[in-house]
Amino acid sequence: MPELPDLALYVHALERRIVGERLEAARVASAFLVRTVEPPLRAAAGRRVLAVRRMGKRIVLELDEELFLVFHLRVAGRFHWRAPGAKIPGKVGLAALDFGSGTLLLTEAGSKRRASVHLLRGEGAVREFDTGGLEVLEAPLPAFRAALLRENHTLKRALTDPRILSGIGNAYSDEILHGARLSPLRHTGRLAGEEVERLFDAARETLAAWVERLRAEAGEAFPEKVTAFHEGMAVHGRFGKPCPRCGAPVQRIVYAENEANYCARCQTGGRLLADRALSRVLRSDWPRSLDELD
Repeated sequence: MPELPDLALYVHALERRIVGERLEAARVASAFLVRTVEPPLRAAAGRRVLAVRRMGKRIVLELDEELFLVFHLRVAGRFHWRAPGAKIPGKVGLAALDFGSGTLLLTEAGSKRRASVHLLRGEGAVREFDTGGLEVLEAPLPAFRAALLRENHTLKRALTDPRILSGIGNAYSDEILHGARLSPLRHTGRLAGEEVERLFDAARETLAAWVERLRAEAGEAFPEKVTAFHEGMAVHGRFGKPCPRCGAPVQRIVYAENEANYCARCQTGGRLLADRALSRVLRSDWPRSLDELD
């Protein structure tokens, strides 16, 4: 799922292309995409784009006459910028927004249709989609500490809960925790003050660095390689590969549809975290440390 740095890249690219432009038409190829009926999507046609912004993991297009298009890309939804009047792709195409300067396509890979768009009237209606998570890049340390410690969760859960922190998901939570040298299963209620500060600094540095890196890589082009796995990440998607800090093999625990990638030497004092699926099978044979794994 696109997260804060990836969505910030989309916002930057869209601002340069469609702010000030008039939406000529909205073409929809998937009946599952549009989640509102009033106002109807056709009401957006002819409206000028006033602003583009990120709200959590959603992208909001503000149109004149207090209309807002709110997109949630979910796991596999992606934007593409094409020539005016471009055809919606057959298998993965969901919709097209036509502007005089080009067409914004929305696609979704796979068979599941989870991406969505809502057409809303008024800022109040948009705020109902705000989950309330803290914007880490804009917040001071005391606000971060208060949000993080409000409830007792594992750090992996706290970082990815949109009610606690905004825009962070599976990929960047791995990178943040590696930067902070903290275990994904460490509980927030057990964090020392210095560890909270370390996590705060790592979150800000990681997100800001990736925003700048992705923007530099895209240059003037529209971003076409938005993915959960970026070359240069420290641990996410690097299971079995050497940690860039210490050289130990990156470890992974899998749960439900998610996973956590971490360096045991840097983040857990050399202790391997129990993978629920594998540890249930291996039981006493499940290794407890890097030394046992070797």
